[in-house]
Amino acid sequence: MQLAKEAQSLEDWIIEKRRHFHRHPELSFEEKETTAALVEELKKMGLEPHTYPDYYGVWADIRGEKPGDKTVMLRADIDALPIQEETELPYASEKENVMHACGHDNHMAMLLGAAKLLTAHRQDFGGTVRLLFQAAEESCHGAEYYVKAGLLDDVDAIYGCHVWATLDAPKINVAAGPRMSSCDNFTIEVKGVPAHGSAPNYGIDAIVTAAAIIMQLQTIVSRRNDPRDNLAITIGEIEGGPRFNIISDHVVMKGTVRTHSRQVREQVEAWIRNIVESVAKANGAEATLDYQYFPGVLYNDEKLAAIAAGAVKELYGEEGLGEHPLIMGSEDFSYFLEKVPGVYALIGIRNEEKGIIYQNHHSKFNVEESVLKRGAALYAQFAIDYLEERDN
Repeated sequence: MQLAKEAQSLEDWIIEKRRHFHRHPELSFEEKETTAALVEELKKMGLEPHTYPDYYGVWADIRGEKPGDKTVMLRADIDALPIQEETELPYASEKENVMHACGHDNHMAMLLGAAKLLTAHRQDFGGTVRLLFQAAEESCHGAEYYVKAGLLDDVDAIYGCHVWATLDAPKINVAAGPRMSSCDNFTIEVKGVPAHGSAPNYGIDAIVTAAAIIMQLQTIVSRRNDPRDNLAITIGEIEGGPRFNIISDHVVMKGTVRTHSRQVREQVEAWIRNIVESVAKANGAEATLDYQYFPGVLYNDEKLAAIAAGAVKELYGEEGLGEHPLIMGSEDFSYFLEKVPGVYALIGIRNEEKGIIYQNHHSKFNVEESVLKRGAALYAQFAIDYLEERDN
């Protein structure tokens, strides 16, 4: 096989597909036309696409001609963001305040390219490659639907990737262990007693109580948590107070918790709850915590990471690999990893000479399109290497 060379021959087609999806972005849970376009492309390849009556996204299987009973899933996400594009590209979004600012248009194009490569190489592998074009990743819960629908029940391993703006093109980063953090969100509601600002002794100040809670929450990071474990606790939203001269009786705060440690994640809710309730009590107020668990730690399986890294080297040599630090952002790909082992790669798309320097979720986000063929080739090479049990 010469998948790198074959992917090179598909480059123009892959870029064309990327630009089509970029022009026509759709938000999470609204990916109707995107799903229809993907179904059409898969049918053109002779595949049988499967959709859901109550959810967008599509999946299809490619069965190898050699003996084998393993199934590997390749995943691409398909939704866009509520951002007004400011790139001035000729193929910029045609939809106001909607943009593929995270790069999911690239993921779709790369996986379609991989589908072409894999359908042309059925004779080279046994088992099944399942392609999933997943809806609603940006909602943080998009992957859960497919897990609950049983799509992974017969899957043995999964691979996913993301174009990444802080990694230089054309490097690809693959590493074992934790790669992206968990993302759990919370709401704290503080209740006090109202009074006039000139007579605070008649009230219980919910704002002062909230401020004390905020300050104490930071001691979780600095004193309760092991400093060797990454942890960030952020209050990003606070609302309270009816008027400048009134002691507020009500404050609502919203925040997020990020960590790469599964053990820390299991402890944080109790740590926060203890502070919220204790500080409120010390101030004579009441406070409640609503803690919601979102995507967990994205953790790359060691064996599968070795296969993926070996696939990069097989395609583009040792120099094809690049280093990248841990990321405190999250990915709902982690829901799949709670069901089956998997690996997640970063595809470098930064090119300072071309001004491609803006990070994911920026209104001027763009990619070095020459890397897309590499992403397509890696999808295919990983699948074949896994099914053929080769770790190079």
